[in-house]
Amino acid sequence: MIGINEWLKLKDNVTSEDIEMPVLFVGHGSPMNALEDNKYSREWRRIAAQIPVPKAILCISAHWLTNGSFITAMDKPKTIHDFGGFPRELFEVEYPAPGYPALAEKTKQMMNEIELGLDYQWGFDHGSWSVTRQMYPEANIPMLQLSIDYHKPSDYHYKLAKALAPLRRQGVLIIGSGNIIHNLGIMDFSMKEGGYDWAIELNEQIRKNLLDKNHHYFLHYQKIGKAASLAIPTPDHFYPLLYILGLQNEKEAQEIFNDSLIGGSISMTGLKIG
Repeated sequence: MIGINEWLKLKDNVTSEDIEMPVLFVGHGSPMNALEDNKYSREWRRIAAQIPVPKAILCISAHWLTNGSFITAMDKPKTIHDFGGFPRELFEVEYPAPGYPALAEKTKQMMNEIELGLDYQWGFDHGSWSVTRQMYPEANIPMLQLSIDYHKPSDYHYKLAKALAPLRRQGVLIIGSGNIIHNLGIMDFSMKEGGYDWAIELNEQIRKNLLDKNHHYFLHYQKIGKAASLAIPTPDHFYPLLYILGLQNEKEAQEIFNDSLIGGSISMTGLKIG
């Protein structure tokens, strides 16, 4: 794998002639997936091995909610341990991937109708580094995070995503990290695998609409019914999916992976496009 010095030389020479990168939605689940060798982390590693090595990563995590949209723009983002009650080993994890200020500025300039602020305080929360630590353990690929404006409706996030599309042709891997079905309040922690009946039924609907590329279904998730209100009591973990769907081209191949439920009310489903 290319080393950090080579990446730093390459990162300011990204051109539109480069290969178009795929985009990923990842159900990140527990922060412990950052450490564990399990069926979810193995799938993340499999996908990383199959796709082109990115020149940079842009992650939209469920765990950075803001008033307004922001992108990290520092040289050395910090590793954020935004959780509690886990083993000390997890709090000791550092993911020292470099930032990419020039790409942050370039992304800001790409926005025509949406104001994108440059952020110098955030870093990498576990929604991003728990996944990328498994995919790119050497932490040698420059990475940025894009915040989620929690005060905006679904179509805002979908529209913002479309403005990010040129980055795909510049070697940037865009990852949305959340969980499509995510209700910690009713989760059964003794239920290692499987879902409640409503979650199983809804997950089948979600799978069908993903395969049908029916974006309208997801943009208007509030109209799905009672199961959706249980699955998405708050949209923080759901919105990252809308960014990935917004980047989807109609004729692109797609793959659903890690399509399973845990704890009754959490889905680990992921989507690879391209």
